[in-house]
Amino acid sequence: MADIQDCLASLKISVSDLTEAGGNETAIPKKFDDVLYPRGWREIRISGDLLVKLYPRGKSRGRFAGEPFEERVIEGYIDGHNIDFIKGKVAFDLEWNSKDQTFDRDLMAMRTYFDCGLIEVGIIITRAEELNGIFSALGIRTKYGASTTWMGKLEQRLKSRRNGCCPVLAIGIEKPCVEGYE
Repeated sequence: MADIQDCLASLKISVSDLTEAGGNETAIPKKFDDVLYPRGWREIRISGDLLVKLYPRGKSRGRFAGEPFEERVIEGYIDGHNIDFIKGKVAFDLEWNSKDQTFDRDLMAMRTYFDCGLIEVGIIITRAEELNGIFSALGIRTKYGASTTWMGKLEQRLKSRRNGCCPVLAIGIEKPCVEGYE
């Protein structure tokens, strides 16, 4: 967590960062990469097959054989779930200006990693609503529209428990992070 705190404490977003085109390829996500990758955080994708074992009931009710009579493998049971940064038992995703459905993908990935025992907590950082005033002043409000990732869209999904049992810390980037606006 100290790595994430250091990253946020040093986060400075310029007006050119805000106006630059490119979604997740802009300078803003790279600011997180620059701090976290040298500290051992990595983007991780998991895949896994599910081994299902069928045990027959023994002679008495409630007792089952020690060996399965059949095994089945469901290939690709978990596939394609990736998270921007993982270190230890912490998963972290940054969603600056993607389509808001990206939150569904992120929460499902965190839920899957949690259910598999790979993480204990997830962190999602996105834009706070208060940045809309800056976007309006810069004439770029439509670029950061209502159907893109921001805290309000994430909160809706967390309230509906799309993260399952995985605890998620949601952080909204606020005005003090933008140079020249406070």
